[in-house]
Amino acid sequence: PSPFLDPGSHSVADSLGILQLKRDHLIPAVLSPTADSEYAEGKVENTRFGSFPHSTLLNQPWGTQILASLVDTGSRGAKSKKRKRGQNDEGAGGPRADAEDVKKDIAKAATASSGFAHLIPPTPETWTLCLPHRTQVVYTPDYSYILQRLRVRPGDHIIEAGAGSGSFTHAAVRAVFNGYARPGETQNNSEENEASEAGPTKKKRRKRHGGVYSFEYHAPRAKELQSEIKAHELDSLVTVTNRDVYADGFCLDSDDEPNADVIFLDLPAPWLALKHLTRSRPSSAVLKSLSSDPSTPNDSDIATQPPSAPTPFRSPLNPNSTVRICTFSPCIEQVTKTVSAMRSLGWLEIGMAEIQSKRLEVRRERIGLQEEGLRGANPSAATVQEAVQRLRDVEDRAKVFHGLQKEKQEEVMRRAEAKKRGEKVPPVRDEEAQGKAKKKKKIEGVPPS
Repeated sequence: PSPFLDPGSHSVADSLGILQLKRDHLIPAVLSPTADSEYAEGKVENTRFGSFPHSTLLNQPWGTQILASLVDTGSRGAKSKKRKRGQNDEGAGGPRADAEDVKKDIAKAATASSGFAHLIPPTPETWTLCLPHRTQVVYTPDYSYILQRLRVRPGDHIIEAGAGSGSFTHAAVRAVFNGYARPGETQNNSEENEASEAGPTKKKRRKRHGGVYSFEYHAPRAKELQSEIKAHELDSLVTVTNRDVYADGFCLDSDDEPNADVIFLDLPAPWLALKHLTRSRPSSAVLKSLSSDPSTPNDSDIATQPPSAPTPFRSPLNPNSTVRICTFSPCIEQVTKTVSAMRSLGWLEIGMAEIQSKRLEVRRERIGLQEEGLRGANPSAATVQEAVQRLRDVEDRAKVFHGLQKEKQEEVMRRAEAKKRGEKVPPVRDEEAQGKAKKKKKIEGVPPS
């Protein structure tokens, strides 16, 4: 099975794994236990957080924190040095001896003092963040909303035009997957023979296995996507075709393919491909109306020519169910042209949505009056009781302060009256010492600020 559909509980050799260094920094790696590498420790993934030999990544539970290792980077040149061929190098024993020497030189990785990464299984979300970009990709906030609005469910057939880097392809496969077809069976009638074996009284039951039919105009991109799909063991569920869908449509050689329930068009001019997504042949008047817009490219002249009469019309749509379609366009001018073409071709319940994703930052914040003075803390009341207690403390300190001020003013007045009467007044320093002692006694019972 594909690691995208059933990764298992542990990482295994020759399977795809992903190293997560940070939230948005992921590195895909096909885990290899062999020593075909320039390092003494075998195959190594070098990152800014350290080096991670594949020997430390194998047979680990998904989600494990992998510590970085000390890798001897200086040994790389020793294995790749060129030398002249000698007389003893000829013969069948030479290459085998070299291979044995390489196997003996595999060193056990030592744990480094710092640096770590997390080993996580491949999913469409993580693959979108680390795939090799050949074009602009459809990111997770976009394709999650698209698949939900299209009501994609297991067993559906999806047409994808403009596969590009394969981000939407992996997400669509997971959405439609409901098992693998057995050898010799098609995706449309995998279980129609079970009823005849059970008996004549049982009603026949048909099961459709889900499938994705991807079309890409650029031949090198289509070839690279096909190789990735095969490496990810999704080739039995995904059909990649190099084709110009504007001119050649979406039908394949088999009569029961694609029979699509869902259509996703990520094209620069999706209105030029809509003429192939009908249940009957469009009339020449409809095709002429689609190309009447002067801003339409000249390539649409090919679209106005209906196919020759002897060629029978085949619809790529599923005749037994309602078909949902989505076009992914960044400009409002593309949207208006597409909506006009869809209305001319008989599509119903047309709507437009704009996706604007916003990332939510989750941080731990220390809140409370006891956190005052700490860096990065929020020194405000965490509860109502704490706020009320803070107000009471402030009022108590205010009462003590005003009481002391009143006593000081009364003492000054008494000294002034004593001087007028000619009485002996004690020195100011002695009175200040006594006042400080009284003030200290009053403040001792007041909570601190």
